[in-house]
Amino acid sequence: MENQQSHNEKINWRDSIGFFAIHLACVLVIWAGISWVAVLALVLTYGIRMFAITAGYHRYFSHRSYKTSRFFQFVMGFIGSSAAQKGPLWWAAHHRHHHRHSDQEEDIHSPRKGLWWSHVGWILCDKYKCAHLKLVHDLQKFPELRFLDRFHLIAPLSLGLILFGLGATLNAYFPQLGTSGFQLLIWGFFLSTVLLYHGTFTVNSLAHVIGRRRFETSDDSKNSFLISMITLGEGWHNNHHRFPSSERQGFYWWEIDISHYILRILSWFRVVWDLRTPPKKVYAESRFLKRPSQAVKDKTIR
Repeated sequence: MENQQSHNEKINWRDSIGFFAIHLACVLVIWAGISWVAVLALVLTYGIRMFAITAGYHRYFSHRSYKTSRFFQFVMGFIGSSAAQKGPLWWAAHHRHHHRHSDQEEDIHSPRKGLWWSHVGWILCDKYKCAHLKLVHDLQKFPELRFLDRFHLIAPLSLGLILFGLGATLNAYFPQLGTSGFQLLIWGFFLSTVLLYHGTFTVNSLAHVIGRRRFETSDDSKNSFLISMITLGEGWHNNHHRFPSSERQGFYWWEIDISHYILRILSWFRVVWDLRTPPKKVYAESRFLKRPSQAVKDKTIR
């Protein structure tokens, strides 16, 4: 049994060709060149897709920390799947399993099994190729989400084609911009996707290794400002593990949580609603001394 488990946890090189090919494709930036349009494409495709992962795949699909319409649910699922991190059901099922067994023997990506394993190794093996979909029975009732999960490559392929077509069009009508279809494909898809991969993966790996602990949780989760900036707010990981159903992960005003800010703005227009927040008793458990102005600031926390 142990030998079988060990075999299942080894890299499946054949099935991982796509993952490594995306990384290798980044070398093509040498020939693609650079332009301000390409950099803008990189920033936008990283930011929008990271938001879809953090606010969509994580805070909505995995934890249902707020409510939204069926239409916007699909939009978040489609954009999230364009990050080439598989479908929303697969992602949410594995994440819910992680919270049930965080940093325990059954945790699928605990750094206690090694930093490489928690960062990327678990994704490349056969053991977690399939998810326990019974953990996401609430999501399985939507056929459009099941479609996204089954055909999760449609969104990233569509994004690549759109970027190539946009770049080619801009080159034809506005050659002074110095861009091309090839350039936007490399910057807006390949470079952006690799940065998304490792930005997201730091939450599974580094956020359980570096940072500070505000709450005494049963796992190794930590808070990190740097990881929060990379992931639009996911770095307040110890906060999150203390109260996973909170939409807001930066519990205090000085904990920058960009995904939370965007969701709050969307709530003004009723795109999302019923954003869940931590109860007062959670704040009372904080291990750090409150800052001088926190008593006033806490009143503004929503």
